[in-house]
Amino acid sequence: MLALTAHTTDTAHLVIGLLNVLIALVSGVSAVVGLARPSLALAAGEPLNSGVVFFARAYAVRAVPLSVVVTVLVAAGSWDALAPVLIVSGAAQLGDAAIGATRRNPGMLATAGALAVVHLVSAGWLLTR
Repeated sequence: MLALTAHTTDTAHLVIGLLNVLIALVSGVSAVVGLARPSLALAAGEPLNSGVVFFARAYAVRAVPLSVVVTVLVAAGSWDALAPVLIVSGAAQLGDAAIGATRRNPGMLATAGALAVVHLVSAGWLLTR
């Protein structure tokens, strides 16, 4: 029974790790793309201005390091260290969802909200195991 439980936990760690790395990489790559082309974050007809460029830079300075840290921790199997980083990542995604809500951008709201849930539920699971 103990061997089955250990195997199930190992599989869950692998699935949680891979899912969160995928999410982190999407966020990090999106940040780099946003740096290169900040206008992609705009609705049709919105002008590119210094505020948009600032937002793209602000997003990147947190998304890229968080993406790297999540990826490194999963690769190292550092599950105890990963949980707090996922809480921070989830909180950042909640902030993005709030921005999406205030900008009346349902895609940003839904996507960032869903990613926040995955990070936070994963952190909760890791903290209880």
